[in-house]
Amino acid sequence: MNGEELTEQETALYDRQIRVWGADAQRRLSKSHILVSGLKGTAIEFCKNIVLAGVGSVTLNDDRIVTEEILSANFLIPHDESVYSGKSLAELCCDSLKDFNPMVRVSVEKGELSNFDVDFFDKFDVVVLSSSTLSTKISVNEKCRKLLKRIAFYAVDCRDSCAEIFVDLQNYIYSKKQGDEAVECLLEYPSFEEAISVPWRSLPRRVSKLYLAMRVIEKFEELESRIPGESSDSDLPKVQKLRKQLSEAQSLDESQIPDSLLERLLEGRIEFPPVSAIIGGILGQEVIKALSGKGDPLKNFFFFDATDGKGIIEDISKQKP
Repeated sequence: MNGEELTEQETALYDRQIRVWGADAQRRLSKSHILVSGLKGTAIEFCKNIVLAGVGSVTLNDDRIVTEEILSANFLIPHDESVYSGKSLAELCCDSLKDFNPMVRVSVEKGELSNFDVDFFDKFDVVVLSSSTLSTKISVNEKCRKLLKRIAFYAVDCRDSCAEIFVDLQNYIYSKKQGDEAVECLLEYPSFEEAISVPWRSLPRRVSKLYLAMRVIEKFEELESRIPGESSDSDLPKVQKLRKQLSEAQSLDESQIPDSLLERLLEGRIEFPPVSAIIGGILGQEVIKALSGKGDPLKNFFFFDATDGKGIIEDISKQKP
């Protein structure tokens, strides 16, 4: 394969997809390299989708060992405990993921992602972080932005029956149909740090309550040096105190961030598998859009709450003068 044309084997395997989005889009997918860090249920669903779609390679990063909590939402881990010995979560998932599509290269990268330098990310086209800390999301996103090539950055967080996706495609050009013609469109994305720095008082009046609640929980975990999922309902008094402080500083009525929502996010240690399936599917679709250059991409937050079944897109960016 010369890097430009699909082989006969690829054309036969991806025939249905090629009929949907074309051979050019499939070629772009087959040459793409994706890094996924944090292998919880939503990330695993995403990995399955992009491997089946036929990306070039997927690199997995998660040095944790298997626990009962992880087993509850990760269908790639074999239930034979005899294979766990000495293997990290990424290594176990790598072995299983290869079976979905032998034409996709799946590998493991060990180490703490926030410790990798800028050059490490240069070999990827897409970086996906799942259930990462606030500092890791900010740090990795900024490293991706320092490179000359454009790297699509995604952060996904699923807590119980609630989920959030953040997207940063930097300056992104894509094709859009208007009538019988295809026109080029440009979207300018803020970084994660820039997006969450937008003052709450300048947000739309009906901004998703989940956006505000996630920022409070995220900040609490950072201040307490917790990793996502380490908190519990016993932390609610501290979180309520922080909510009050942040709301006063941002000139926002703290009733916009209900106690009931904070409690759900704190208790949501284990992902709700149906929500993981939904969010993993949406994330996979968005990454395919970004790689293929076809379809309107999401800008820049997506929220889902299973209690009402609604998915909400929020464009949270600093307004230009």
